[in-house]
Amino acid sequence: MLITFRSKAGGDVLMLAQHAQPLLQAAGKSVADGVPERGVWTSAQLDAAIAGLESAIAGADDPHAAHNQQDDSDQPIPHPVEQPVGLRQRAYPLLNLMRQARDAQTEVDWETASPW
Repeated sequence: MLITFRSKAGGDVLMLAQHAQPLLQAAGKSVADGVPERGVWTSAQLDAAIAGLESAIAGADDPHAAHNQQDDSDQPIPHPVEQPVGLRQRAYPLLNLMRQARDAQTEVDWETASPW
């Protein structure tokens, strides 16, 4: 399922539901029953949501760390496309949109795509 995050302050951010779920949870939304079809962070809630995402990013494991610490120079360096995408990379577009919305004193909302 595709999730679209929107704000008047910036462009849309599209994300698959399984990738959006941990970000929503870190930003203070309940995802116990899965990703809600719709939701919103008001301008008053954005500071706490941003802080939650930043905290989750700071505590996340970096999938590139194992490669960067590799001492074996004989091993070929994997192409960036072959490297896993971590929470930091997934969160950045949403975090950027939230910061823009906070600065513009507007909200960020999301909804799931219609199932055609």
